[in-house]
Amino acid sequence: MTTSTKNDVTELLRNSNQALGIGEYAVAFMDAATEGGAPDPKVLERTMLFFTDSILCGVSALALGTNAPRVLRDEALGYPDSDGIPVLGSTEPVSPEKAILANCSAVREWDSNGTNFGYRPELGHTAGEFGHNDFYCVAVAAAQIAGRSGSDALLGMVAIDEIRGRLAEVFSLKTYKIDHVVHGAIASAAVYGAMLGATAEQIESAIGMFVAHFIPWRAIRAGKQLSDSKGASAAISTEAAITAMRRSMNGFVGPRDIFRNPEAIWRQFEPTDGDAPFDLILSNRGEDFAVMGMHFKLGLYEHQSAGALQGLVDLVRANPDITGSPDQIESIRVVAYEPAYGIIGDPAKRDPRTRQSADHSMVFILSRLLRKAIHHGGELPADNDGVWKQLMLMPEDYSDEALFDEETRSLMDLIEFDHGGEEYDTRYPDGIPTSIIIRMKDGRSFDSGLVMYPSGHARNTTADLEDILRTKFQRMGELAMENGGPVISRLMALPDMDPSALRTIWDFQIKDVGGFA
Repeated sequence: MTTSTKNDVTELLRNSNQALGIGEYAVAFMDAATEGGAPDPKVLERTMLFFTDSILCGVSALALGTNAPRVLRDEALGYPDSDGIPVLGSTEPVSPEKAILANCSAVREWDSNGTNFGYRPELGHTAGEFGHNDFYCVAVAAAQIAGRSGSDALLGMVAIDEIRGRLAEVFSLKTYKIDHVVHGAIASAAVYGAMLGATAEQIESAIGMFVAHFIPWRAIRAGKQLSDSKGASAAISTEAAITAMRRSMNGFVGPRDIFRNPEAIWRQFEPTDGDAPFDLILSNRGEDFAVMGMHFKLGLYEHQSAGALQGLVDLVRANPDITGSPDQIESIRVVAYEPAYGIIGDPAKRDPRTRQSADHSMVFILSRLLRKAIHHGGELPADNDGVWKQLMLMPEDYSDEALFDEETRSLMDLIEFDHGGEEYDTRYPDGIPTSIIIRMKDGRSFDSGLVMYPSGHARNTTADLEDILRTKFQRMGELAMENGGPVISRLMALPDMDPSALRTIWDFQIKDVGGFA
């Protein structure tokens, strides 16, 4: 065994074959979990919320005709496979890697599902890499193919989040201009293989193949106006990872021991004398799973803006004059940390002309929320949760009409975005350190103070998260079908599904609304 288990964790030390260890972990986790060694119910409940959130984001993106999910779903339907699995909103079986490609693309399109920032200070694992809950369809697909139950699919989701989440804590891909989806693709290959009966050696081979052949650069996220490649990055990399896993199970042998390979990305970017650059610690049972530290988005926005959004929510709640006399606003100053300042404060993002650019533009995101608050006038709820529910940014806030709305654009012109320096930078990724000051023409100034843990953040203790999420789920569901309630109930019933029910989990009619082609 490459792995060592101590106190409910698996330690994959830097002087070991960590690719083989991930394979051993995935196989052992699925075996132990299905035999009664499951994670704490709190872990499963939180994963269920993330799962439901992600699928509702996906089906609403399909309903509104977003380009990449539509193109990739059509592509998948062109690969019928009697031994395959269906795409969202269908019962027709297609090739597994194509179904996963289509489903993961749909889930990610709005950029509105869960986020992690790779932070585990008690172990000194604070690389702060990004990541998202884009990969749950992999676990569903594996369970469908293997004739497993919904509870097995849920355990597979926990394992995917654990592997990718812990990798995000120990290696910052973004530092080297590599896209963060690499961590998720590795996790997807491992868990997909484990759920289908692959050996640890076959999983090691698949991970080696993916890392050696399919590394995506952050070039997909560069430029003034972002393309479909940004939103589909997780899906395309996962398609490659699943292809590698299937190829490995058919006998192809990829590079071994890829984390210690001197010419793979890990040691190329962080040279060592032979070891991998990091230790990797994975949880086996209990409450301390990576998913417990992941964050929810309470609408459509880049999560780096969540601190500023919370600051704005706090200010408009406490100071009705801001929304009652918007023509008296002189300036709006936002102070934040890196990487928020560099990514969503980029001057190139001050004039977004595509949805993908707008949801990564701090000035647009804030201005759109403030415009909605102004239009509600004095009717804003007094409580934090009520304001979040009323002002929640939804797909229509990124339509062509919204992108070029004159009122939104005029508010954008008022925003100044500054880097807070070391005082702010050292507080990330523990929190999302941001402050916002609104100055009025009569000399008054409204200051949010430093916001660290906005609503939706894993360390926020003040918001009623599930209540806000219920609103988000209902709105997303209603975009996708005539009545969103039944599909929400179906998704939330995942843990109780037998293999037959799981095969038809995507059997629902998605509306064809269009509007975002």
